[in-house]
Amino acid sequence: MTKAQFSKRIIVSELLGFLIVIVILWLDELLDLPHRLLGAPATPVNFMESIFETTIVLVLAFLVTFLTRTLLKRIRHLEGILPVCSFCKKIRADNRWIPIDKYIRDHSEADFSHSVCPQCAAEHYGDVLHLKESDKEKDF
Repeated sequence: MTKAQFSKRIIVSELLGFLIVIVILWLDELLDLPHRLLGAPATPVNFMESIFETTIVLVLAFLVTFLTRTLLKRIRHLEGILPVCSFCKKIRADNRWIPIDKYIRDHSEADFSHSVCPQCAAEHYGDVLHLKESDKEKDF
């Protein structure tokens, strides 16, 4: 599913939800649902109240849909197949080979911080960064 299809599905779902709320408001006004279902006192039909409530729901629907569209435009995600060099781990994009950290930084909101894992520390730095044997056995 593409980002556009995903965004459209979310917006349509929101609008459908607001439409259901409006239908329930009008059914309540026309059929007096609390009276019929719960035995509450009967109330007269008030079209002005229903129009007012419908207007409020439509304004909220517009605001929610606008904010959702704005936020969905800001979402950046990676998908698909990324060709990665098996030696240097660069990614091919637009016929150029880009370091993986630069590619992800440019195509997402992620940022990188470099560190050294215990295996690489042992391989490249030897015993200098090794934990004592007694510490290796402990679960942290």
